[in-house]
Amino acid sequence: MKTAATVLIAIALSLSVLSCGSAHEAEESYYLISANIQVPYWKTASAGFMDAARDMKVPSHFEGPESYDPKAEQQTLQQAIAKKPTGILISVTDPALLKADIDNAIAAGIPVITIDSDAPESKRLFFIGTDNYQAGRIGGQRLAKELNGKGSVAVFTIPEMANMKDRLRGYRDALEATPGIKISRIVDIKGDPRIAFDTATQILGNDKKEKIDGFVCLEALSGKEVATVISTNKAKGKVIMAMDTDPDTLDWINKGVISATITQKPYTMAHFGVTLLDALYHHKPGKLDSDWARDSLSPMPAFVDTGSALVDKSNVDAFIAANKSVTSGQR
Repeated sequence: MKTAATVLIAIALSLSVLSCGSAHEAEESYYLISANIQVPYWKTASAGFMDAARDMKVPSHFEGPESYDPKAEQQTLQQAIAKKPTGILISVTDPALLKADIDNAIAAGIPVITIDSDAPESKRLFFIGTDNYQAGRIGGQRLAKELNGKGSVAVFTIPEMANMKDRLRGYRDALEATPGIKISRIVDIKGDPRIAFDTATQILGNDKKEKIDGFVCLEALSGKEVATVISTNKAKGKVIMAMDTDPDTLDWINKGVISATITQKPYTMAHFGVTLLDALYHHKPGKLDSDWARDSLSPMPAFVDTGSALVDKSNVDAFIAANKSVTSGQR
């Protein structure tokens, strides 16, 4: 017997495959909200969101600040709620800040699904994205191999974001098997790539006093900045682990400066997210504010894992080609 969650996902997949004008209604509209919407990661997510909305012939809106700005993202969310859309996808920069607004949307009957970065304490319906803990473990295992089991590591992150907390936890757990590797520094880049660049420069300048052997970048912005610093200073023997597959990161892998990166599937997150929102519109649950995670008969999954993978020099060309297909619109 199929579970209710399985039925919901099957409906969503059917709507995605068989979408046509008659399956949707004029009042439907969907929002995808994030911060840093100009970065390649979110342009890829936007492509998935827009492709699904276009196939379903429903209005779609991709909005948010063009830099890391949780308050501006909150304002964007509040403005979207005021327009009473059919559903909202949001990548949460600050879970504590956005919790009340997400809960307000649910109370107003607007389904909210988090993607990429979660707000687990809110009443959002569920989360679609990477198993970030597992992504961190994959990165940690590769880091240990690259460092031959010993060395000091600096981590570049945005500490308040739930996805990066999980990635760091995964790295820490993976590195327990290699006690010769120590995380000696945590750098909060505050969503600003200049902080990553300046801090990496400062770390290299103090190399004789505080030798850092590995640089772990838990978000997309810092990997290419650290790589630029390492390359410019011709620093040898440094290991860089990056996150995501924007063109500059992949280029640095090709050049042998970044050892590897962990890829996510933002296109899939947004495409499947809006498809599920549409399924919820056409097959409404009895109520939106139930504790779905603890309900064994929930019509919602608690988490949809879209997958992740390691990218290094052995397979980087395939990801470069995939990036070009997204930017050219030839998918």
